[in-house]
Amino acid sequence: MTSLPTLILASQSPRRAELLKRLSLPFEVRPADIDEESLGHLEPAPMAEALAAKKAQTIWQPGQWVLAADTVVALDTEVLGKPRNPEENKAFLRRLSGRIHTVYTGFAIQQPEGHLHSEVVEAKVAFRDLQEWELEWYASSGEGLDKAGGYGAQGLGMVLIERIEGDFYTVMGLPVSRVWQRLYELGYFGQS
Repeated sequence: MTSLPTLILASQSPRRAELLKRLSLPFEVRPADIDEESLGHLEPAPMAEALAAKKAQTIWQPGQWVLAADTVVALDTEVLGKPRNPEENKAFLRRLSGRIHTVYTGFAIQQPEGHLHSEVVEAKVAFRDLQEWELEWYASSGEGLDKAGGYGAQGLGMVLIERIEGDFYTVMGLPVSRVWQRLYELGYFGQS
């Protein structure tokens, strides 16, 4: 494989950066500053895709490959964003306890000539029944405060989850296998 162009990652998520690093893809982090509230009227899946697309478009400059992603957690059709404080984090977890919710991760790839490709991948997550002390323990860790839905499947939050149906990395914030396939289909790896 020839040397790959640098991907501009339009995200401040350390988890997404970690995943790209694991793939040995050259990238540069350039978070997009967008008004996420402006898309709050959308259903969860289209919201995740639209947020990713908007981030990619905000950052893109001619000649660059841009990758953006956004994760939306929904209980039924209600979106659970990032909790504002430990109390709200506990309230989110209490609602997720013993139930199945859906995680939607939208991603967008903008090619050097400006073509934008976006899609959304979903996974179902089942939480086991949680004890009140577990809610307190997890919320006091602070881990869930910067994460949609108020938990991180790759960290301490792993003890909350009974099972995942779908791609684990979608829950982590970047559907790696699908992003890799899409990059290939779009010519990022330089195939002819």
